[in-house]
Amino acid sequence: MKKVSAFLIFLALAMSTAAQQRQAPAYPLVTHDPYFSIWSVTDGINASPTQHWTGTEQSLLGLIKVDGNTYRFLGKESVSYKDVVPAADSKGYKARSTESDPGKGWEQPGYDDSAWTSSAAPFGDNEQAGTSWKSDDLWYRRTFDMPRKTRGKVLLKLRHDDNVKVYINGTQIYECECWNEAYKYYEIPENVLGALKKKGNVLAIHVRNTAGGQWLDAGLVEKVEPEEKALAARQTGLNLSATQTEYTLECGPVNVKLTFTSPLLMDDLDLFARPVSYISVKAASGDGKEHKVQVYLGAASSLASNLPVQEMTAERASTGNLSYLRTGTAEQPVLEKKGDNLRIDWGYLYVAAAKEARTTQYVTEATGAAGNFISGRFGKKAVTGGRQLMLNTVFPEEKLKEEKEYLVMLGYDDLYSIQYFGENLRPWWNKDGKNTIQNELEEAFAEYGEVVRKCEDFDRTLRAEAVAAGGEKYAKICEIGYRQSIAAHKLVESPQGELLFLSKENFSNGCINTVDVTYPSAPLYLRYNPELLEGMLSGIFYYSESGRYKEPFPAHDIGTYPLANGVVYGEPMPVEESGNMIILTAAIAYASGNAGYAKKHWESLTTWANYLAEKGFDPGNQLCTDDFAGHLARNANLSVKAIVALGSYGYLADMLGDRDTAEKYTGMAKDMALKWKELAGAGDHYALTFDDRNTWSQKYNLVWDKIMHFGIFPEEVYETEIAYYLKKQNAYGLPLDNRSDYTKSDWILWTATLAGSKETFRTLADPVYRFATETRNRVPMSDWHFTSSGDVRGFQARSVVGGYFIKMLGERWKK
Repeated sequence: MKKVSAFLIFLALAMSTAAQQRQAPAYPLVTHDPYFSIWSVTDGINASPTQHWTGTEQSLLGLIKVDGNTYRFLGKESVSYKDVVPAADSKGYKARSTESDPGKGWEQPGYDDSAWTSSAAPFGDNEQAGTSWKSDDLWYRRTFDMPRKTRGKVLLKLRHDDNVKVYINGTQIYECECWNEAYKYYEIPENVLGALKKKGNVLAIHVRNTAGGQWLDAGLVEKVEPEEKALAARQTGLNLSATQTEYTLECGPVNVKLTFTSPLLMDDLDLFARPVSYISVKAASGDGKEHKVQVYLGAASSLASNLPVQEMTAERASTGNLSYLRTGTAEQPVLEKKGDNLRIDWGYLYVAAAKEARTTQYVTEATGAAGNFISGRFGKKAVTGGRQLMLNTVFPEEKLKEEKEYLVMLGYDDLYSIQYFGENLRPWWNKDGKNTIQNELEEAFAEYGEVVRKCEDFDRTLRAEAVAAGGEKYAKICEIGYRQSIAAHKLVESPQGELLFLSKENFSNGCINTVDVTYPSAPLYLRYNPELLEGMLSGIFYYSESGRYKEPFPAHDIGTYPLANGVVYGEPMPVEESGNMIILTAAIAYASGNAGYAKKHWESLTTWANYLAEKGFDPGNQLCTDDFAGHLARNANLSVKAIVALGSYGYLADMLGDRDTAEKYTGMAKDMALKWKELAGAGDHYALTFDDRNTWSQKYNLVWDKIMHFGIFPEEVYETEIAYYLKKQNAYGLPLDNRSDYTKSDWILWTATLAGSKETFRTLADPVYRFATETRNRVPMSDWHFTSSGDVRGFQARSVVGGYFIKMLGERWKK
């Protein structure tokens, strides 16, 4: 009997471990657009605070009292930082500075800096700077006092661009040949802290610009660790699907099932665009006995702010069926900021629950919110404004045995979403200005059961289709990519009445509607709703056709998110972007069975096809979508794109009944493909560039020729390349080319789709899932990583993971 019991215990532990085995580098919880996007970066949902995809904490907190004991089943209380010497993001100040080398001793307390300029921080090269700094070097001195004792550790708070040396009272405390684009916190040596005086300390900094932007701001903060008063629930299960992330946890004798649902279903654009996610907590007795239970859910006001130091307002209100809390910044700078590492600081976050649930909703300071619930004093210290608030929802205590669901909805009203060539556009769900977020919350509540059933059905169907197309690991890769890709876009309507589905280049440069980001993202939308892909192309077409962009090739982008007022990227990619736009327009026609969209833009497509006919076959020294690898002349893979694009143009002409044009461009593409085969041929593979047969690269651009069945390139090109790639694989995938160990996971899936068998496809594709589940970098899926170490090279949370669906698309398009 003891042996059987021991075996059962072992089996239960093994099943528990398997149930929560790592499934992704990070887990989507609430995902709607580049601003309303909350993630967990640990496999345990209560092992870390939840975050925005940029890594900034946006805390969701879940607690449950069971028979008087409190368990934390969601998130973790955040560390807080209190100003000791405020940086400029918290409180304006002036510092002395010079851009001329001050010589030796400038960092010492007794140095005479009276000849330096006294001016407002921060120092930088953009409109957010208090003082303009555009030279190579800046020396900075700031005098500060330490009038009070601190309870926590005092840290340096610093944002700098680029290389920096920091001193306090003449002693160096930090140095880095690097840059950061957000405030970071750094340890200060104990001997330096111990020597601080009540008055007259000096913070001195030298920053040197080496490339790109310029910035400097600094201060000191006190780090305050939260007092952990709740027990951590034991997680027993984790399941990531396309639209849901689900956890199971043990909270003493009560079991909790925690489910996050973002109903991003592309066949219903009104539902798809509704900015409301569901957080469901289902509690049930685990031992068959009745237990006293009370559930708490908190959402931090940081979900509606860019920086934690921003002043917030908050209020409580209700609709017919719901009670809700609302918070937003006091300032409300609508569409005033653009850039990459930013969170939204306009519009309002809503936390709603059913009136019939008889919840208690109130707003407090974030610090101590959990303690207020645990002590039973919740609602006693309610506030209507301040910094770093918590929106609290408490369900009534009750005796529980059978399963009961506690539902909270998170919604976001961003008021205006995108500035499009000078005009501010409302979100799709309120494009005419006649709708309200309260109405959207009411509808979300009324449709909850139906929506969840639709999501569950969709998730099962997607998974089954992906498994059939590429196997279990491929299906899991697609599940990782689904919500991430969608949430890197915003759906709006243009002033011309066209649907616009505009991407943000998350952590690559912040551009909006980038053509060579749309290109890899496209397979997901071609599979589920080609109208959304039209919305990814229409802004680029409009930019050219309105006369605002006059080149004979498409623009790289139309601005920096969320301001779509014209191209900002420093250098065009003429062959790349021309090829992308033509191929994707053809793919829309292939998916929908008609070329109506192409007909609307035929003049632009013709201009770009003619450009490729002249310049595309043997490209000059230029960038392609893999611009991080640098300029390249005679790029064989870029040539493939131009050739396939010309074939795509011929295909569209044929659909539109223009047989002469169709024959001309289809014939041109096939002739070029034969010439390409000779120029790129390197024996057992095809080269990276036409002039160096000792090179190789992934020819992922061939995939459209295969899945749209154009027959431009001979089948032996695919077979030769795949056989060569199998010799070049590393543990975490196939390198992009011979120049580096790194790869792009979207391109791996495209390249793998060229394989003649599903077994070979899996051999090439499965290492991408290995990367996702083994990389040390816990960020939303990166598409750029090293293939030997599994380390992230850059990028995260980008829309290009929609490219993972290329194999599913190819299978669907099989003749």
